[in-house]
Amino acid sequence: MELRQVEHFLAVVRSGSFTAAAQEVHVVQSALSASVRKLERELGTPLFDRTTRRVALTEAGQALLPLAHRIVADVEAARGEVAAVAGLTRGRVSIGTIQTLTVVNLPAKLGQFRERHPGVRIHVRESTVPDLVAGVGNGELDLSFLAAAEPLPGELVSFAQWSQHLVLLCHPGHRLARRRRVRLAELDDEPFLDFSGSGIQTMVARRFAEAGIRQNRVCEATHMPLLVELVTAGLGVSIVPEPVATKSGLPYARLEQPSFGRAIHLAGRSPTPANPAARALLAHLLA
Repeated sequence: MELRQVEHFLAVVRSGSFTAAAQEVHVVQSALSASVRKLERELGTPLFDRTTRRVALTEAGQALLPLAHRIVADVEAARGEVAAVAGLTRGRVSIGTIQTLTVVNLPAKLGQFRERHPGVRIHVRESTVPDLVAGVGNGELDLSFLAAAEPLPGELVSFAQWSQHLVLLCHPGHRLARRRRVRLAELDDEPFLDFSGSGIQTMVARRFAEAGIRQNRVCEATHMPLLVELVTAGLGVSIVPEPVATKSGLPYARLEQPSFGRAIHLAGRSPTPANPAARALLAHLLA
């Protein structure tokens, strides 16, 4: 088994097609297909179900996937160790982030890091918390910013923690637009816009259920700027991080009984990242 074969396998998994995977890794499709077929022959089983419409992992492919991520991560860590000896002139670091990261200006931080270490390639993934947790756990991500209303999973390490308040956002003509504080019970059956697939959605649903209040979901959005625009258009109210509400210019109110808040963590797999580039980035983010 060659590293390139494993990388080609992962590229197909990420893109969902051999054509897109070949473009991602900058090889012709025939070469990538041959590389994957050779890997399958060496392992003695198909890794993908190939149809005219889609490419899906077989059971064997599913079993290989976490190991493949670990192989690539270990190789990157080894390359990073060598690069560290040369003063981190080369290397690669992967970091995840949630859409609603407001406690750190990540683009600015990464820009500063890039100036100090121009030879280090930076991969940034914006995704949902479950996907980011899995990415850190399986080695795809060296570090990640995560949001959690509860402690992080036991296999992860929190390097830093911040508090983030959530508030009720509404349009200027709404009946609650002039309020500074709103009780959750006042939102019973109120047309509500959900931040779909997010930790915020999970928290809000749980709080409504615990309070015995009906959450009248009228619309969902997976992109926070779009969600704000939908509130502006008067479709309903939503619950968002306070800095997002402040930036929007729309009326917002603190929630009471209960209040809404969560922790933002900068997390990794171990107390000291194995990848020297990740260690350098962690030190920079914590400085």
